[in-house]
Amino acid sequence: MEVELIAHTPEPDIIAAAAALLTHSSSDFEDLKNEDEDKLRKVLRAVIDMGHTSVVEHAYFTFAISGVSRALTHQLVRHRIASYSQQSQRYVEQEMSYIIPPSIKKNFKEEYEEMMRKIWDFYEKLKEHVPVEDARYVLPNAACSRIVVSMNARSLLNFFELRCCLHAQWEIRRLAWKMLRLVRKVAPTIFEKAGPPCKTKHVCPMNKKSCRWYPK
Repeated sequence: MEVELIAHTPEPDIIAAAAALLTHSSSDFEDLKNEDEDKLRKVLRAVIDMGHTSVVEHAYFTFAISGVSRALTHQLVRHRIASYSQQSQRYVEQEMSYIIPPSIKKNFKEEYEEMMRKIWDFYEKLKEHVPVEDARYVLPNAACSRIVVSMNARSLLNFFELRCCLHAQWEIRRLAWKMLRLVRKVAPTIFEKAGPPCKTKHVCPMNKKSCRWYPK
């Protein structure tokens, strides 16, 4: 899995903090943006803690993601407040590239790989007789894909809350933690308390007391 933060709003913490100040100020935005940085971050923390996270919607982040399965991207696009551009299986002929879940790799790796070879052999055969757009129907959820994703910071906070959880599916959980580490480098205040609610709010919405992260 490769995840790269390819673009983002300049100074996302400062932009969000200045936007928060603007709602209670008669000053120009540029003047507010040039306030003392420590003051701006303090304001932003207070606003986020109060749950007024609409101000962080002004910060956008764009990721280039590759080496992930179609199973993952089907989960990812359920997060509706985002923009997606995914590699097409209709226009891009698929080389044999797939993801092996750790649970399968442990006990069924050889059988799994043999099945993948059979699927791709049949895919190659089909392409000789039917359009690629029809041949792709035999490709598995394991097939690798590439996708570009843009989200505002508020949507990302929600994404991290849901997908960094230990009960999220393993592949999208791995993606979420990689994305979180990247955005924390450029927006440390916005994402200071981002992550699963057991870590950030000391609550478990699923009440999974058997989970090793369950808040004590």
